[in-house]
Amino acid sequence: MSAIEVRPDKPSNDRPERSLTTGGTLLRLLGLVIFTAFSLLFIYLLLSDGFWPLAIVIGIITVGINYIFLSPGAYPMRWMSPGLAFMMLISVYPIAYTIYISFTNYGTGHLLPKSQVIQSLEARTFLPEESGVLNYTVFRNNDTGEYALWLVGPEGRTFFATIGEEFTAEEIKAGALNEDGVPTSIPGWTALTRAETVRNVTAISQFSFGREETAVQLTGRLGQAAQLQPRFVYDPATDSITDMRDNIVYTADMTTGFFTAPDGTTLNPGFQVTVGLKNYRQFLTDPTYRGPLLLIFAWTVAFALLSVLLSFSLGLMIAVVFGRTMPGQKIIKSLLIIPFAVPQVITLLVWRGMMNPLQGIVPNTLQAIFNQPVGWPPFFADPVWVKVALIIINVWLAYPYFMLISSGALQAIPTDMYEAADIDGASAWQQFRALTLPLLLVSVGPLLISSFTVNFNSFNVIYLFNSGGPPMVGTATAAGHSDILISYVFKLAFGSSTQQLGYAAAITFIIFLLMIFVTLFQFKRMGTWEEVGNA
Repeated sequence: MSAIEVRPDKPSNDRPERSLTTGGTLLRLLGLVIFTAFSLLFIYLLLSDGFWPLAIVIGIITVGINYIFLSPGAYPMRWMSPGLAFMMLISVYPIAYTIYISFTNYGTGHLLPKSQVIQSLEARTFLPEESGVLNYTVFRNNDTGEYALWLVGPEGRTFFATIGEEFTAEEIKAGALNEDGVPTSIPGWTALTRAETVRNVTAISQFSFGREETAVQLTGRLGQAAQLQPRFVYDPATDSITDMRDNIVYTADMTTGFFTAPDGTTLNPGFQVTVGLKNYRQFLTDPTYRGPLLLIFAWTVAFALLSVLLSFSLGLMIAVVFGRTMPGQKIIKSLLIIPFAVPQVITLLVWRGMMNPLQGIVPNTLQAIFNQPVGWPPFFADPVWVKVALIIINVWLAYPYFMLISSGALQAIPTDMYEAADIDGASAWQQFRALTLPLLLVSVGPLLISSFTVNFNSFNVIYLFNSGGPPMVGTATAAGHSDILISYVFKLAFGSSTQQLGYAAAITFIIFLLMIFVTLFQFKRMGTWEEVGNA
């Protein structure tokens, strides 16, 4: 037998053309350069406005995108990069920003970063005592639409002031003057009527007429202009603002977030500053805040737990009953799904009307049955009754959901297990307790956890029924007896004239931690259920 000669394979000629590979690389690099340039510009604008948390997130996304597209080892992540970027912006950033806000004084009077507060103060002007008031008439250029002012001084002197140019007087070719000293016509310009001036006064007020050093602006009174001066001047060396009208120096106080004078007076608005754990200490140590919050937390847990247990029990009971063949089964089940099909907002408003103590059908029926006076039961005024009403409504809204998922889960349980239980002499209750419920919880358990989370933050039910009322007496915040944590946080943030957004963010972060803890605990319990089901 002759030896078989083994030759190495010839190099394949099926290689991509060098031009295409190079062109693809250059196109990818060009796209990265353009993306990075826009990102850096956006980051610069955010930093200049004081929004550094969002700037940091954009920076992280930019670095990550560049790494993914430039590193050969990260090639599989290229298709995931858009989703990861949106996740950072939509999910991660709001959580991180909420945590950051919880360590600040963010709220009424402290809504803007320090740089924007300085800009807003420097934009304010005042009228010096030595500056005379001029009467003006607005003219508009027929070609460009530019505004100009015809000014009449106290001594009858007249000036024509355009934007950014010296005042003109006699050299302008104006027509005859009326009794107010205003020309009847100026070539190329049209005088605005009083009504037209009122409609455009906001736009006109944005301009200064004349040279910068002698420019005039509209005052707060219609028809009057003057040489206004900047009222506040910021000195970065001393981090202070000087009131040029009163000659008072306000120094930045980084603990309170105000520019403060030596006598304690402050400039409004204030600015955001970091207050550390102040919001959390306020919750833990201040009884005026801690008291209502502990009551609200206890009611939130009870509301979510009772809503889940009662709605699941009712839905499971209906699923078990209608799991057997009976006349009109489909029609009855369709009717039972109606609460789940109707929009929640409509259902809540209907229930609100039905439970009205004076005209609602539920109180009227109960009054007739138990021989009680008009106004009983006080579903809106009594703390206990309003909680009972909310649980009833929430169970009504949720039981069709559990009825549907329980019906599907029951059909998935093998029938031979029940046949074996019948042979062993197990009763119906024993079969339900030992077979049906453990096997059902294996598939329904995650849905119970998610339902608990939903009810823990069931804002619509609480707010649309009674806005969290009745109000608690003697509390420092707008807290109600039926408020849950999410509605209480909403009231702190947006429900009053004084918004405590930093404190609300701290409570939100606490809710977030609580939900993580509860979810992990329940998932651990789910592992126990799975073991029981697999036994």
